[in-house]
Amino acid sequence: MRIMTAMVCSAVAFFSFSPAAPLVSAQAQTAGSFQSYLGEVRKKAEAEGVRSQTLDRVLPSLSYNPRVIELDRSQPGGRPNSAIPPFAPYQRRHITDVRIKNGKAAYNRLVGKLVDVERETGVPGHIIMSIYGKETNYGSYTGNFDIPRSLATLAYEGRRRALFEAELLAVLKMIDGGVPQSAMKGSWAGAMGKPQFLPSVYLRLAKDGSGDGYADIWNSEYDAVASIANYFVNAGWRRGEPWGIAVSVPAALDRAAVKNKTKATRCPRVHERHSQWKSMAEWRTLGVVPSAGKYLSDSTLATLLEPDGPGRTAYLLTGNYRVILDYNCSNFYGLAVGLLADEIRS
Repeated sequence: MRIMTAMVCSAVAFFSFSPAAPLVSAQAQTAGSFQSYLGEVRKKAEAEGVRSQTLDRVLPSLSYNPRVIELDRSQPGGRPNSAIPPFAPYQRRHITDVRIKNGKAAYNRLVGKLVDVERETGVPGHIIMSIYGKETNYGSYTGNFDIPRSLATLAYEGRRRALFEAELLAVLKMIDGGVPQSAMKGSWAGAMGKPQFLPSVYLRLAKDGSGDGYADIWNSEYDAVASIANYFVNAGWRRGEPWGIAVSVPAALDRAAVKNKTKATRCPRVHERHSQWKSMAEWRTLGVVPSAGKYLSDSTLATLLEPDGPGRTAYLLTGNYRVILDYNCSNFYGLAVGLLADEIRS
């Protein structure tokens, strides 16, 4: 796909720094430093193969967006010792009758494509629809921030430059490859389209599900469905294995004996709440009983999570739950995706 866009030229202001010269405003200083930083980005992008014509067109069109920095700095800090809230209120807010109803409608609308994708990849359609519902409310809100501008701002600000600069370079590669710059709308932090892919994820895993040669995750539900499934395959989804099941745990269970003793390298606070891995047969021997109508085969390995503590609903979680966490490393997110998927399927 060839994109014809008029070049936008930037004006560079030069200031005299003699004692008699007026002070440069903070805004002008920021703009000048921002453009200087984009000059550094240009060199890196050229070294990674982005054409100069693309950089001439895109980089001068970018400006600093203070609103993005405000939003970034207002995010919860995630203090290591802060108390983890209960899951039940989150569950009630995120798995509502309306979201379930809309999920069933989206599933029925896309069932033909979902069946084909599940046959090809093994990723169930109800899991794909649950991700779709959690990320963008089935495509109804995908964000309206200018992605190249947001990422350039976040990279320039510097607190997480390695992360955001890599995503900015990925955006430039996308545009260089034919994705229209005007299409790149999404969240302030760089997630784009119906599946909310970061640019680097788009480059690796976005799929053309409609057969037109372009992975249009902004407008095509077929492309969004195929891309989510491809993400899960890449993360290790196991065909035919449930994500997990609700269980009852006996009060007498020796939780210290099944406590996880390994330290996860990614999202340690999420994974430290999980028990050791045991087969379903071993959990049954310990008195952990699946809820009615739910089951795992005796040989399936699972880890125990009690999100609201002893005496409340607990879950045995399989390796496919870890795949959901790869999309968003949060136990609340992972459980909500699995439970919403079960409701969409029912």
